[in-house]
Amino acid sequence: MNPKKNNADPKVSGLIEELIQAKGGGANEAEVADIIQNALKLLTDVKATGDVRVIQTTVRELRYAFRLFAPYADKRKVTIFGSARTASTKPEYQQAAEFGKKMAAAGFMVITGAGGGIMQAGHEGAGVENSFGANIRLPWEQSANPVILQDKKLVTFKYFFTRKLIFIRHSDAIALFPGGFGTMDEGYEALTLMQTGKSQLMPLVLVDKPGGTFWKTWDKHIREHLLRDHLISPEDLNLYQITDNADEAVKIITRFYRNFHSTRWVKDELVIRLKHAPSPSAIAAMNEDFADIIEGEPIHLIPPTPEEQEDTQHLDLPRIAFGFNRKDYGRLRQLIDVLNGL
Repeated sequence: MNPKKNNADPKVSGLIEELIQAKGGGANEAEVADIIQNALKLLTDVKATGDVRVIQTTVRELRYAFRLFAPYADKRKVTIFGSARTASTKPEYQQAAEFGKKMAAAGFMVITGAGGGIMQAGHEGAGVENSFGANIRLPWEQSANPVILQDKKLVTFKYFFTRKLIFIRHSDAIALFPGGFGTMDEGYEALTLMQTGKSQLMPLVLVDKPGGTFWKTWDKHIREHLLRDHLISPEDLNLYQITDNADEAVKIITRFYRNFHSTRWVKDELVIRLKHAPSPSAIAAMNEDFADIIEGEPIHLIPPTPEEQEDTQHLDLPRIAFGFNRKDYGRLRQLIDVLNGL
């Protein structure tokens, strides 16, 4: 550990290190020491008990949630959002159950808000063994749905912001079914995080009931107001897709991972891990077609970087890297689609 981190008092840093070793040590000791240092600063920096409790609860909830998801880190996951008020007789409910079942068959686990309606339908389709529940405590004491209620893969949050962080952090795809304010909030947040590069790019599919127009009407509003008034870029429309067919929704998601695996930044270059390396001619074509988003190094094949050595599971994957402008994520999504089509 670095006792000088954040200009910490050496005496306090020494005591913190002793405390960590008395606990038996473990992973990320320097980062844990920094958390403890910042917790001690609350003694003087934050006087309101309510504010401190927000921090206290946030750390507790996130620690537990990360621990809960850790054993399943190697499994792809799709988060299903939608109304808790949708009755089981509605076609939207049946569509969500069908989608959950088919995503589980495709090797994905399903995360929902653990409530009723669309959330319960997703769990029913996927089955409890393939389901996670991220419940929220509400004033009217919302209980988790009976599918996930007794399962260990259920976590209950006090705050929406910690719950939404876990949804995004552990999702490889998002499916939105018709819903109210909560569904809209979650959908817009996912789009905002991808648009700004604050989360990994992932497929986001808006699923209507067969013949439905819920999301088509939403898309019309996006195009006639946000796009027309230049409040978003045309390329931002690449961040979501709309369908009224469960099979097509599954294809949209699984197709995204046909060749693409993941991304990470290494210094000034964006590294894209793949299942199959593109040919030299394909790389040349991508450098020409996506020159508008390249700043610095062009797209090129690279071996695993030294910064990736701790991620031993992915060292065998081919990868490309380039100087991405960190701005045009809708265009980056188009590049991923090209890589998946090679």
